Amino acid sequence: MSKQEHVKPTNFIHQIIESDIADEKVAGGQVVTRFPPEPNGYLHIGHAKSICLNFGTAAKYQGLCNLRFDDTNPEKESQEYIDAIAEDVRWLGFKWDGDIRYTSDYFEQLYQWALYLIANGKAYVDSLSAHEMREFRGNLTEPGKNSPYRERSVAENLELFERMRNGEFDEGDCALRVKIDMAAPNMNLRDPVIYRIRKAHHHQTGDKWCIYPSYDFAHGQSDALEGVTHSICTLEFEDHRPLYDWFIANLPVPAQPRQYEFARLNLNYTITSKRKLKLLVDEQHVSGWDDPRMPTISGLRRRGFTPASIRNFCDMIGVTRSNGVVDMGMLESAVRDDLDANAPRAMCVTRPLKVTVSNFAEGEEEWFELPAHPKDESMGLRKVSFGRNLLIEQEDFEEEKPRKWKRLAPGDAVRLRGAYVITCNEVIKDAAGNLVELICSYDPATKGENPTGYKPNGVIHWVNADHSVPCEVRLYDRLFTEANPEADKAVDFQTHLNPGSLEILTDSRVEIGLKHAVAEAHYQFERLGYFSVDKDSDESRLVLNRTVTLRDSWVKIQGK
Repeated sequence: MSKQEHVKPTNFIHQIIESDIADEKVAGGQVVTRFPPEPNGYLHIGHAKSICLNFGTAAKYQGLCNLRFDDTNPEKESQEYIDAIAEDVRWLGFKWDGDIRYTSDYFEQLYQWALYLIANGKAYVDSLSAHEMREFRGNLTEPGKNSPYRERSVAENLELFERMRNGEFDEGDCALRVKIDMAAPNMNLRDPVIYRIRKAHHHQTGDKWCIYPSYDFAHGQSDALEGVTHSICTLEFEDHRPLYDWFIANLPVPAQPRQYEFARLNLNYTITSKRKLKLLVDEQHVSGWDDPRMPTISGLRRRGFTPASIRNFCDMIGVTRSNGVVDMGMLESAVRDDLDANAPRAMCVTRPLKVTVSNFAEGEEEWFELPAHPKDESMGLRKVSFGRNLLIEQEDFEEEKPRKWKRLAPGDAVRLRGAYVITCNEVIKDAAGNLVELICSYDPATKGENPTGYKPNGVIHWVNADHSVPCEVRLYDRLFTEANPEADKAVDFQTHLNPGSLEILTDSRVEIGLKHAVAEAHYQFERLGYFSVDKDSDESRLVLNRTVTLRDSWVKIQGK
């Protein structure tokens, strides 16, 4: 019994594959998939689902997965995007088979297959303008009309196509189309264009070509050349499948791949249109493609999401053919689960309030050992310094305490996490009446012990003002205020940008153990959430990004 027979199907695509394997429809018995991004932008969370599906499927069936760039539109593509996409795939934990592939690797073969179609009377050079082509194409209720150039002779078409390749025509003068059926109910079959003139420098082939194949023509044939067995794509390509199959059936391709479609990932409070994401970058609504508010993989990575959390999220949402919207809270829950188990703990004071411990000697300090993780002893211990000058969160003190207040107030005591109990004895304000300092006393008997005769009013976090690390804290929230920012087509989606999606705090402090924290290191800060070290950090400045809060507070904040 083969290894594949022991594998339990987990989605409808895997069921198809297992059926194909059982029926010996998989050439050589090896499953081959591919991930074929267009290098015209950075990958987003929707691409992560496709990456996990294609690479995960190949791994499950001991097969291969190729990384192939669909580089047929050089005007919108760049090496920057190629490098970023390859890095995203690697970061997510996947390895492609062999070298990176490009559709442009196959341009000469695709050109020869175009000549084959012309020679067999199945393709023609059309001299209609783009506007005229649209008029001749018809619509969903009316059939199209044949182009007056449809019956050009094979010899004339071969000559014109060669002249197209040689650069003798301007862009838009003509295009190569295949003869299928201008009355077909499926608009994709109404003599689609398979080659256009584009006099643009190509990032891989330079100026060798001035004609470029269409996605529909290039994709299936590239799959065939690579021996792809299962070409997995999203549902918007379902109507393109008959064209995919037509090319495979009408060309002497070396393999017979099949296309299968699944529902794309739609995540609320975000957008995944690369064109619109690029607009946000170009108009500087965000700092770049890797801005931590962006749904790009590089943005999620910079924010502090882990590869495991994204892979787990993709497993959670599953693979179906039913379109739906996934709640952002599910993605945030996935990273909370991962970081709760794996992120060491630390204390950070984001909005400091000075506390002077009046009965602790000036210039002295005491070190406490606290667990790096309360549930994982293997992470060891961390050391924090206690002294006369401390900092606590401003929001952890109220001069006029509300009902059920569980933090510090005049005359009340609180436990400092992992250290002593302190009592607030005096409140100091400046000339304008602003709170600037608390004078407190500590109870030496409360080191690891409960106080005698009184009860602390809760537990708060803190740092030593003289022995802590200054840092910049960036508090990120959802980029849009509306669950579906594109719902109303009459309203610019940018109208729904969240003005509070980023708050920068420059006077924060974190415990001394993070002095040499490296980029992308993750921490859970006491009561504040999960944070990651930003790439902007250097020896002079530690920058920390909030990945998520400890709990999902969005619904509560929005009053929903």
